[in-house]
Amino acid sequence: MGMFNTRQPRGFRRVSIYTDDRKEKLQKLVDEVKRQEGESVEDKPYDIHKFRGTFINYTPNARRYRENGSFVKWPVALAVVLVLLLIWHYLLTGNARF
Repeated sequence: MGMFNTRQPRGFRRVSIYTDDRKEKLQKLVDEVKRQEGESVEDKPYDIHKFRGTFINYTPNARRYRENGSFVKWPVALAVVLVLLLIWHYLLTGNARF
């Protein structure tokens, strides 16, 4: 009757690729031993400014944008808005005079 035996599926084993649990446990043990010996092990608070500006360094488009400034300067944007207002006024009223 070996023909009708169904195999059990393999169990799910989650392998974390971003963290190393063994290394974290070892670091906790080392910190605990240092605390017991009297050495100061400080948990540093999260620093907001630690990663400031690192994203810009790895993306060429963002770096180029920062170096050149914005794509559309404010006088150009103001002129475009005025032209659009004139077109909108012409479409509503039918004449180009104010």
